[in-house]
Amino acid sequence: MLDRAVSQDDTGVDRPAYGATDPQVERWSVRMKRWTHPQDFIALLAGIYAFLSPIWTTTTSKATTTMIVLGILTAGIAAVELARPDLLPAEGATALLGVLFFISPWVMDFSGTHPMAWTAWIVGAVVFLIGVADLQITRSHRGAATTS
Repeated sequence: MLDRAVSQDDTGVDRPAYGATDPQVERWSVRMKRWTHPQDFIALLAGIYAFLSPIWTTTTSKATTTMIVLGILTAGIAAVELARPDLLPAEGATALLGVLFFISPWVMDFSGTHPMAWTAWIVGAVVFLIGVADLQITRSHRGAATTS
């Protein structure tokens, strides 16, 4: 007698029909091990790039300060995510920093400095997408852990 629903995939392996782990989620989460999440390395690199971008990008003092502060925060939170990949608040903070990067050219009044504004918009979009993806992966991982 079966006590739960199962389905068979193309390889002939039985797996739970409900709450089955998505292969995409497994590939990205790398089983929630430390220092193994490629998306967190991307966020770390984006933070470092934003921090260093005033060196080679036309800028103003407001833009420089904004990019340095947000870059340091992003790189720091990405390092925390790499060390603790299951930490939901850090992933939410990453998404929030992405939004802050994106709106900073208007809020800090450097949208007229096009090179720095484009840097903020691109870094913001990348960091936001990584933060949202990390939130989904961690929630899926936690959901799979509680149903197992």
